Amino acid sequence: MKPTRRAPALGALAAAALAGAVLMAGCSKPAPQSAANQPIVFSILSAEDQQSMSKVWQPLLDDMAKATGLTIKPFYATNYTSLVEAMRFKQTQVGWFSALPALEAVDRANGEVIGRILTNGSAGSYQSVLITRKGSGLTLDDVVKCGKKLNFGMGDAKSTSGTLAPTAYIFTPHSIEPADCFKTVRSASHQSNFFSVANGLLDVATNNTIGMIFYTRENPQLAAKVKVIWTSPELPESSILVRKDLDPAVKEKIRAFFLSYGHAPGPDGDRQRAVLKTLAYTGFQAADNSYLDPVRQMQAASDLGEARHSGDPAKIAEAQKAFDKIQAEMAVRTPANAPVTPAPPAANAP
Repeated sequence: MKPTRRAPALGALAAAALAGAVLMAGCSKPAPQSAANQPIVFSILSAEDQQSMSKVWQPLLDDMAKATGLTIKPFYATNYTSLVEAMRFKQTQVGWFSALPALEAVDRANGEVIGRILTNGSAGSYQSVLITRKGSGLTLDDVVKCGKKLNFGMGDAKSTSGTLAPTAYIFTPHSIEPADCFKTVRSASHQSNFFSVANGLLDVATNNTIGMIFYTRENPQLAAKVKVIWTSPELPESSILVRKDLDPAVKEKIRAFFLSYGHAPGPDGDRQRAVLKTLAYTGFQAADNSYLDPVRQMQAASDLGEARHSGDPAKIAEAQKAFDKIQAEMAVRTPANAPVTPAPPAANAP
């Protein structure tokens, strides 16, 4: 039998008193806090500096707390992996996720999409861009020529616009391995890449259209030194995710808040719309996990390109199967005129 730890011996009277105290404490102990009253931790990617992100997000979080009656606590993550892991280990319950980490949170962290961001009326998309310093004379043709002459800035490995989109739309179709193509390749945040290009430390870097709006507003002098030389097809905008196992009543409160935010009449609605404007948003719209299908498609195309580059028949067959599957699924779920990501060229294609 496993030994148990024993308290020091007490006299009978003391033991009885202690037992009574414990019993009374048990009777008077408040009931456990209900799920509806537990603090909700909302995760936000601090791709820019945390102070800037807090300035634009805190008013919305305050409004969420007021509208839902929940205690809302922010969690600012410095990278995409932290966002996913925090939700995976139940350290956060709700979060603002860009598309690729949102997909990973759905697949690995019990996440569920409840709404998508709108950035221009009913539009819920943005675009990846390549930027260079004005006056450099560089074009997209110069980028894909390779030659190990350029210092290139990629985004976080899990960034949709900073890594996945340029890989799917530029590098994979041209059978380019960035490490073999450029003089140096550095992965950093969008903000860091913007500053590095503007100050001449990088020749070319990835970014996105939403980031460029922020930089133009916050650093107009530096933004004036930067030029966009490539723009991707539209990408799914960021989305709001919750853990699937979140209390249903709490989940519905949060969903209702986002879907109604910015629609109130009068001064209160004007204030909400002003909050959205600082985020470069116009509102939120209902969405589910299928909203991330284009990202799955880009990821599958990127994986297929890597497999073909490896020359391994087994890897190619597996990647081709995954790519064909998502293509078939999207053909059923999306309109006939919806943009699709083409398969990368075969290794022996011109």
